[in-house]
Amino acid sequence: MASKFEKMIEEIGNMSVLDLADFVKALETKFGVSAAMPMMAAAAAPAAEAAPKAEEKTEYKVTLSAAGDKKIDVIKALRKVTTLGLAEAKAAVENAPTVIGEAVAKADAQNMKKELEAAGAKVELA
Repeated sequence: MASKFEKMIEEIGNMSVLDLADFVKALETKFGVSAAMPMMAAAAAPAAEAAPKAEEKTEYKVTLSAAGDKKIDVIKALRKVTTLGLAEAKAAVENAPTVIGEAVAKADAQNMKKELEAAGAKVELA
């Protein structure tokens, strides 16, 4: 093996798993590539591995579908569960249906829905 790579390999070998994950992300960003397996290679996987159980959805799109009768309460709740300012929250409520969160973690999405529905809004998770 070339001596110019030995030092790099030694450095990588001393990294923690978290450091390695950050390193891979930095390389992907720097060179505009992805370390994900190409779709053709994934399709060529053995059939025995091809039938895992359906994975549970972990990220949701949260949509405020209707504000209901208590718009002020919904605006307050929306500000509580998001980082929106007063003007943005008011506009989101008045212009419903509005997407208020993309790729939100399951627990956070459920919390947002619970808070907003308690204030009188209608919320959809997709």
